[in-house]
Amino acid sequence: MPCTPEEAPLPTNSRMKLDMIDVKILCELQKNGRITNVELAELVNLSPSPCLTRMKKLQAAGYITGYSAQIDVSKIGETLTVFTEFTLKNHRHTDFSRFQATVEKIDSCVECHLVSGGYDYLVKFVTAGIVHYQTIMEKLIDDDIGIDKYFSFVVIKSPFIKAHLPLTSLFRDKLHA
Repeated sequence: MPCTPEEAPLPTNSRMKLDMIDVKILCELQKNGRITNVELAELVNLSPSPCLTRMKKLQAAGYITGYSAQIDVSKIGETLTVFTEFTLKNHRHTDFSRFQATVEKIDSCVECHLVSGGYDYLVKFVTAGIVHYQTIMEKLIDDDIGIDKYFSFVVIKSPFIKAHLPLTSLFRDKLHA
């Protein structure tokens, strides 16, 4: 859904109240984090000074947590993406903390989600290949961090990956709630 500015206060859990101009700024920055303030101001229909002020407020409030480059990993060479479901043996706070701390240290672990349902975690690994992935899994089991079982799902193809969040839709839904 395209980002379009509308003046309307939006409820958030933080102290800063966002309006649709703020959302538009966030949308545009998601698309191009290297955009100049002058270009951004033009896209969100503000003059440069108020635009920069809003952007700094969004950064200070923690809405903008950083900027990074999107890398086409296929240009690097062969890689393997695997989604892994983990179920832990025990479900105490310390069990979850130990698991999370361990997988966070693995460079190939790019996402970790605590989920509801039939397993505890959904983890995304991007590795150099199946041997590398299996080495990671063997080490996790050998480290005895409380894994009861795991299931691996190798990605064959990714028809699309969106690099942005649907901010306009998310905030509009909050307005109508």
